[in-house]
Amino acid sequence: MRYVAPVRGTVDPQVFDRPPLVAWQDHARLLHGSDWPTIEALNALWPAGSPTCFVAQDLELLADGLHYEQRIAERGAIATREGNWHDLLNALIWLRHPALKQALNHRQMIEIARMGPKLRSRAQYAMTHFDEGGVIVLVRDAALMALWDEHDWHGLFWRHRDAWIDGSIQVELFGHALLEHALSPDKLLVGKAVVFQSTGTADIEQVSAYCAEQIAAGQLLHDPLELRPLPLSGIPGWHPANVDEAFHRTTICYQARRAGRHYPSAHAL
Repeated sequence: MRYVAPVRGTVDPQVFDRPPLVAWQDHARLLHGSDWPTIEALNALWPAGSPTCFVAQDLELLADGLHYEQRIAERGAIATREGNWHDLLNALIWLRHPALKQALNHRQMIEIARMGPKLRSRAQYAMTHFDEGGVIVLVRDAALMALWDEHDWHGLFWRHRDAWIDGSIQVELFGHALLEHALSPDKLLVGKAVVFQSTGTADIEQVSAYCAEQIAAGQLLHDPLELRPLPLSGIPGWHPANVDEAFHRTTICYQARRAGRHYPSAHAL
């Protein structure tokens, strides 16, 4: 069933006080209250000299016949529906992660040139899944990868609960559809993860920058099967019920690994 976001002004305020939306409190005035921000207000948040801007998606804009990605690549114009949660949250991701967004657009344009504007390749599906539901994960403890490989969710999220607090594993949410789903307090979030492993000093911001470089260079996201499911609602603080062990044994967002399903190794840094 297609997700329908709550009406603006009716969102439970608790969702803005926990991850992932708490990370966007610097844009609280765009998210709270009954009034939608204007396209002009969003554009005012770009740094000086930005090559992109938000433009209202209306019939006049769509009459140009361009693919969404073409409009970004050729005009720097990001079509944005006004009064729409999905597109507002997409705009926030653009503002925070422009290099990642530009990398995806670059790769999408390569695939559009190869496939045409109506067909989609496996790489385009992978990039779309990441754009909508993606998370970037930095893992420092190889033992956590073994648990993840086996979908040992109880082990990953309960027995090693401290790993999510002490930095042994870190997450940067990228997918704007995940942010939209987080508007509903009862929603169990599952991300599609690109995973990097390091024993060095790299932090999650550096890893995100490296991820953008690798996407742009065509080293990542060739197939949706590269992406690992990550039940974000199991991370401490992301769902109020996960303080109880029972959550990590019974919640429906913890799915068993499908027979024959294997994941690529984490990308080494």
